[in-house]
Amino acid sequence: MKTMGRCWAAFGLMLAAAACGSGDAGGEDAEGDTITRAEIPDNEFFPMELEARIDSLVAELNKTPLKSMQMVVLTKNLSDFFEPISVGANRALGELEAIGNVLGPTDQSSDDPTTTQDLQNQQIDQAVADGARGIGVSPFGEENRANIDKAADAGIHVVTFDSDLVDSKRSLYVGSLGYSAGKTAASTLLDMLPDPPGTVLIHGITGKDWPDGFDRTQAAQDVIGKAGYTFTVTQAAFVGEESADVDQMKAVLEAANPPVVGMLGLFNISYRLVMAAEAAGIEGVPIVAFDYDPKTVEYMREGRIRATHTQRQYYEGYLVPYILYGIDTIGLDATKQILAPLVDDKGRVNIGIDVVLSEKIDDYNDFLNTIGAIQ
Repeated sequence: MKTMGRCWAAFGLMLAAAACGSGDAGGEDAEGDTITRAEIPDNEFFPMELEARIDSLVAELNKTPLKSMQMVVLTKNLSDFFEPISVGANRALGELEAIGNVLGPTDQSSDDPTTTQDLQNQQIDQAVADGARGIGVSPFGEENRANIDKAADAGIHVVTFDSDLVDSKRSLYVGSLGYSAGKTAASTLLDMLPDPPGTVLIHGITGKDWPDGFDRTQAAQDVIGKAGYTFTVTQAAFVGEESADVDQMKAVLEAANPPVVGMLGLFNISYRLVMAAEAAGIEGVPIVAFDYDPKTVEYMREGRIRATHTQRQYYEGYLVPYILYGIDTIGLDATKQILAPLVDDKGRVNIGIDVVLSEKIDDYNDFLNTIGAIQ
């Protein structure tokens, strides 16, 4: 999907050190102290395996003095979903005393003929020209492949996050994995359903243009179908009037045979399932959502959505600078070996997802507050 954008924050990579940095990072050859990570209090949502892998990476990196490294992290935007990513990335940049910043569009304008894909490509090229050793990027799609490959060909380490380009020359991808996430979400709903028969409405993606969304949807179908339920998938509509998306689901709910016994949303607009159920006059059917949109949280507090699944955006952002620094310091193979329990055969680092039940909202918010990534 092409979106329009104009204003980008901190376009010049060389202008500033990371916001969480400890001051002057020194010259290119300067040697500093070892890496010290921010401490996070214990919490039931604390990702122990993920944290253990990060600690192992830091322990290996700390065998040599901390060195100055220039890098940049490019997001699709600096608001909403990407805010916790920015928090995590800035914290890691600060702990590494790296030179660089987290950059992205701060507004969207339909009057600008330049697409955000084009602007992101300009930022990739600018980072290379400025002498960056590492680039973290959340690509918009195939339009960014050539520039990512060009940066890699120039000897720059490139790590993708949030969205991946598996066939590009990026070194690794960091984020949740579509099939695994969809399987977890469907399994959460299964625990709330009556015995079959019954229909489950899946608010998903039916086309392969967005591989991660398609994989999420396919996994949900596989889990629901294997459990003996009938399922029907409605195409999530991210563009256009919200009411059209709701009406489409309402029609499916009214026509379902056998009747709908559960509803599963796989994206940040999952809250629309509640609106569709209301429109169809259906009450008491368990609804499970995805992401942490304010409307989703509101419906969870009202008991109308029983659970949601979040993508650990903070850790997505936090890991990128560490992986870039690791590749530059100990090499790609050594970095992958340390992260091996999380890495698949496509070079994707699976950070997992959090399952948040409606009665755990306050507990989850407390956890997000401890890492400074409240949503």
